Amino acid sequence: MNHLTLLARMRTLIATPSVTCTDPAMDQGNLAVIEHLASWAETLGFRCEIMPVAPGKANLIATLGEGSGGLVFAGHTDTVPFDGAKWQSDPFKLTERDGRLFGLGTADMKGFFPLVLEAAEAAVAAVRRGETLKAPVIILATCDEETSMAGAKALVAAGKPKARFAVIGEPTSGRPLRLQKGVMMERVIIEGRSGHSSDPSLGHNALDAMHAVIGELISYRRELATKWHNPLFTVPTPTLNLGCIHGGDNPNRICARCELQYDLRPLPGMEMDSLRADIKRRLKPLAEEYQVSISNESLFSGTPAMETPADSLLVKAVEEMTGFTAGAAAFGTEGPYFQELGMEAVIFGPGGIETAHQPDEHLEIASLQPTIDKLAALVRRFCL
Repeated sequence: MNHLTLLARMRTLIATPSVTCTDPAMDQGNLAVIEHLASWAETLGFRCEIMPVAPGKANLIATLGEGSGGLVFAGHTDTVPFDGAKWQSDPFKLTERDGRLFGLGTADMKGFFPLVLEAAEAAVAAVRRGETLKAPVIILATCDEETSMAGAKALVAAGKPKARFAVIGEPTSGRPLRLQKGVMMERVIIEGRSGHSSDPSLGHNALDAMHAVIGELISYRRELATKWHNPLFTVPTPTLNLGCIHGGDNPNRICARCELQYDLRPLPGMEMDSLRADIKRRLKPLAEEYQVSISNESLFSGTPAMETPADSLLVKAVEEMTGFTAGAAAFGTEGPYFQELGMEAVIFGPGGIETAHQPDEHLEIASLQPTIDKLAALVRRFCL
């Protein structure tokens, strides 16, 4: 490991803000991060394509070698917002303390990219000697994973990159994961009619109807948990969380409008469109019963669940190198989109997910070289 180069690259990435947020006032671009990565990759001999996604936001596809069957090392360049007052050090300054590297994005997941650049060294050396790789090494960096998955969706729309395998460097504490739940964020809007609360017949109460809707969703949640079960997940059933509710404006007025937002996390094999259709069908009779209108909307298109077969060559390779059987992620990644592009995906990276989205996010220094060694072994196995 070139310790000085790796730390210098990591220091630069951490010092380059790229917060993404659903609040436009807090949302930032990632283009500066992409340009740093492209500059380093080009110096090593990678061909770099910067793909614009939105103003100030882009993806990077950096390719070393030619042909099909490529190996992708993928990660997102955005970070979540942060509470600087709760950090012991500057979130935008890489700080070494107690055998750890602290900084916003160290684990989730800017810190993965300098490790990948080190791991590609053998392939870079082979190309410089004039050798032909049997499959290309591709470094993929995306935008907006923490909010809309816009970067991954743009790749799917463009149909690239073409590759066989993808290693997604999310923090997994060095253990491979081959499954993840999907995530849907939905809302129910009920429109009734206001009136004086002294006479219920003067209106149609949207809160009364929402009470019935919530009961129906809770009943549906129980049915899903009975029907669907996968013991590889820490929470082995699909979940449906009632997240927030807003309705009415005064205690002496019949509530005319109420909105509920919830998330549903399906297991592999569950189709999001079917789930939405089920919910719409179950709620439809309540509109007539309570004489209100009920509309169902998606807050975003949703991210499907993912399952890479246990007998995948990539899964087997990472299991052999780590000594761990590939498990399941409780969190979401861009894996389903890479799967849509035809890749077999494994989630594998340094750092713990428990430090992500938290003050004092960090990487263990002791995990850096072992991670590089394993990524380099994958390069040798699939590309050299």
